[in-house]
Amino acid sequence: MVGKTVLITGASRGIGAATARAFAAAGANVALLARSTDAIAELAGEIGNNALAIPCDVSRYPEVEAAVAATARTFGGLDVLIGNAGVIDPIGNLSDINPETWSRAVDINLKGVMHGMRATMPGMIAQGHGTIITISSGAAHGPVEGWSAYCCSKAGAYMLTRVADHEARDKGLRIMGLSPGTVATDMQRDIKASGINPISQLDWSDHIPPEWPAQALLWMCTSAADGYLGTDISLRDTDIRQKVGVA
Repeated sequence: MVGKTVLITGASRGIGAATARAFAAAGANVALLARSTDAIAELAGEIGNNALAIPCDVSRYPEVEAAVAATARTFGGLDVLIGNAGVIDPIGNLSDINPETWSRAVDINLKGVMHGMRATMPGMIAQGHGTIITISSGAAHGPVEGWSAYCCSKAGAYMLTRVADHEARDKGLRIMGLSPGTVATDMQRDIKASGINPISQLDWSDHIPPEWPAQALLWMCTSAADGYLGTDISLRDTDIRQKVGVA
């Protein structure tokens, strides 16, 4: 990753922040996108000159497009997109939840992924290479009580990832998803507080640290992961954990 440039959405905390640190430690330039301006500025200051903090709401395409352009100008190109930004809200039964909050989840979790792909793919296709990784979820593949917005938006993002791979693999792009399992982040605190479904009953010790998916994302940028293009890699799989080096 030395000299490569990586753009990470949702980089202010959790998996996004851990991923920024991991890629920077591996020698990459990192563009940190999030709505939390102070948090990404602090993280960029921690990482140093090879980090760029860009306030961005991924649900707004012009902001994503401008962030991609700023990244390319600053570092001379873009090699990797990590589509990490996501929200769990609203948690609740479909018969009770706020439709506007539900739609907002789709705007971030699904449209935000599309906006990142749409903004980065032309440049990657023109240069003949690039890697796009979407942070997926087991919720993309099966229903979870109280998570209708999350399940539906993640399922849509999974299919979007498959379509993007179908369209662009022969143009030199590597596109896939990472399903990390349950990770010790603020999102899990919100899930715990909801008290809905078995996942909210898990102990904190049941969750993996965010550094594990960050390490997996680094591995996915190598040719060792080429057999998984167009699909989700599950970090719950013990074989995958061994390959990544977190078993």
